[in-house]
Amino acid sequence: MGRMTRRAFTVAALSTLAMGPAAPGRARPRVQAGEMRGMWIATVANRDWPSAPGLTAARQRDELITLLDLAVRRRLNTVFLQVRPTADALWPSSYEPWSAWLTGTQGQNPGWDPLGTALKEAHARGLQLHAWFNPYRVANHTDPSRLVPAHPARRHPDWVVPYGGKLYYNPGLPEVRAFVQDAILDAVKKYAVDAVHFDDYFYPYPVPGQTFDDDAAYDRHGAGFPSRGAWRRDNIDKLVRETAARIAQVRPGTEFGISPFGVWRNAATDPLGSDTRAGVQTYDDLYADTRKWVRGGWIDYLVPQLYWNIGFADADYAELLPWWAETARGSRTRLYLGEALYKAGDPAQPAAWQDPAELSRHLTLARKYPQARGHVFFSAREVAADRAGAMARVVADHYAQPVPPPA
Repeated sequence: MGRMTRRAFTVAALSTLAMGPAAPGRARPRVQAGEMRGMWIATVANRDWPSAPGLTAARQRDELITLLDLAVRRRLNTVFLQVRPTADALWPSSYEPWSAWLTGTQGQNPGWDPLGTALKEAHARGLQLHAWFNPYRVANHTDPSRLVPAHPARRHPDWVVPYGGKLYYNPGLPEVRAFVQDAILDAVKKYAVDAVHFDDYFYPYPVPGQTFDDDAAYDRHGAGFPSRGAWRRDNIDKLVRETAARIAQVRPGTEFGISPFGVWRNAATDPLGSDTRAGVQTYDDLYADTRKWVRGGWIDYLVPQLYWNIGFADADYAELLPWWAETARGSRTRLYLGEALYKAGDPAQPAAWQDPAELSRHLTLARKYPQARGHVFFSAREVAADRAGAMARVVADHYAQPVPPPA
């Protein structure tokens, strides 16, 4: 499922010739068979697609096809399409309303099936499609009355916690965890997606001066845990393990992968951690024990978001890459690396990101570590615009020929 057909591979190979050879003098490293080359397509706030809410179905479809064709031209092999950005759906869901990012009105039928179309068109081009779900974010505001009346968050207001200007489902409630899985599995039952993909949002990122109010849930369900943090991590562990088991039951062969914030813990916090000084640690702040998931082989792949340049003092890409490679060594969990293409050429970023070769150096470094099986770029808008030429440099230096993703 999701592998390149002979025809699709030929089409992709021809696109390689159309793009021309690499610049003179640039090395063409050997490409291992089975390499992740992906890009995220974010739909929340219309970041990547569709370009605005309320476009016609034909225009939305055309924009989507343009992004899939872009992936082929850039010799990528996988797209990560965000299909549940804010407790809503980009398919006719039995559990949640149509996404407002499509029509501008939550619950309004867009007149076509975005996920079904994306899957069909991606496979026709030899691309895998990983359906990207955000588990707990309900809305980018704190007013439940702005949700459609039948929204589960309005029918179950006790499930919802306002925090940091947004609404979240409470991960500490078993009924919430079951519902989130049901909503996700609805898509897996209806579509032969190549993978289910989670991003980095579990418990929300900390907001100074604010408290995530899960007191009542902790009182009911936290007995036997040494701390609230341990209970929260157990809640996320259960989400991950149960989701993996249910995917395998509903559609065997469909993978499950997660893309967390790139720092598990700093070494100053835990000697098993990385030599970093990151302000956020997934274990302590998002209550996601990502190292455990990899070491235990709970998931098929992990894509830590290594969104820093080589030499960055607080979180050096050249430090985090070997740390994650060592974490993945001997595990069944494949390691891919999340790349911050969005930073390339941004004048607000450090000087390293003004160099079009920065990302190419990331890929060169990664080839020293056999556990690193590829890269995923954030995100489609930047793959298209490529304002600093960083993506073109990656393609010229490393993507000489199309290859399938790891099997």
